[in-house]
Amino acid sequence: MSAESAKTVCEFVVKQIVGDPDSVAVSVSEDDSAIRLDVTVGDGDMGRVIGKRGRVAMAIRTVVRAAGHDSDTDADIEVEFVD
Repeated sequence: MSAESAKTVCEFVVKQIVGDPDSVAVSVSEDDSAIRLDVTVGDGDMGRVIGKRGRVAMAIRTVVRAAGHDSDTDADIEVEFVD
């Protein structure tokens, strides 16, 4: 369940930041100890998502990790921004 909630939160937050929300795609891959979210955005929106010195990207990762943690799982959540 934590992967789905993390994906939902990640998609929502990124769509609020970018200029073209319809082009945002989040894919999930899981293994035993980690959940990986790959975020793809439209042309020209990667800079908005990353922000100066990566601060926006770090904030997104923090929020998504907090939303994705369940009391039942200790899976590590990784958010990668794919160009």
